[in-house]
Amino acid sequence: MQQSATRDLVVGSFVLTGLLALCFLSIRVGGISSSGLKGLTLYAHFDDIGGLTTHSKVTISGVKVGQVTTIDLDEDYRARVEIEVGRHLDITTDTTASIITAGLLGSQYLALQLGAEEENLLPGETISFTESALGLERLIGQIIHNTDIGEGD
Repeated sequence: MQQSATRDLVVGSFVLTGLLALCFLSIRVGGISSSGLKGLTLYAHFDDIGGLTTHSKVTISGVKVGQVTTIDLDEDYRARVEIEVGRHLDITTDTTASIITAGLLGSQYLALQLGAEEENLLPGETISFTESALGLERLIGQIIHNTDIGEGD
């Protein structure tokens, strides 16, 4: 009887540990903040977002600092992208937001390049300087155009 109770306790502890690990990994993969605190919410407007989606990463110098939370249209029918970054970050008013493709055919993400201004954006403000996605067709067109210009020398 004692052996059965000990075995049940060990199995129960193992199952409970597995469930806790599964919950932890689900939260980490889902991108839910463990602190429960909201980050700094900012907006950016683009003419073309290409394949940018919600939950796309936001980076500064290649380091993930946040994610895209919503994408919709503004009153001028431009893409309005809402991002959330760490509240501890100082995002300057002259920051540039660019939509970048990871590799030739990779997923797209939002890269922030901080400016030199000392004034920082406040929660809910808009990043004024943006660079839209460069689609594959436009990229190939630019390469062909630049090659044609180079041959004319």
